[in-house]
Amino acid sequence: QVQLVESGGGLVQAGGSLRLACAASGRSFSDTNMAWYRQAPGKAREFVAISGYLGTTLYLNAVKGRFTVSRDNNTNTLYLQMNNLKPEDKDIYYCHVLECWGSGKQVTVSS
Repeated sequence: QVQLVESGGGLVQAGGSLRLACAASGRSFSDTNMAWYRQAPGKAREFVAISGYLGTTLYLNAVKGRFTVSRDNNTNTLYLQMNNLKPEDKDIYYCHVLECWGSGKQVTVSS
């Protein structure tokens, strides 16, 4: 059974940085895409970034150049480095792997 545990996030001023981590367990994930989504209250969950198992990455246009997704296949951990954060990045961020979701971590950016 796949389990996803997120860590990181928190409160930062605009222009600051945060890093999220998602520790996955239950199987090897080296052959699996791993992704980050985010969701604001009352809005649909939206795609943020994906780390493809072949090494490709893809980003939401709004975060390109500011966010970096990476993974460590040795520890089955997915990361999201978020730089130059903006107030509109305030959301709950979720890890998504093999149709499973983490419980989410709050990211708050003050202006």
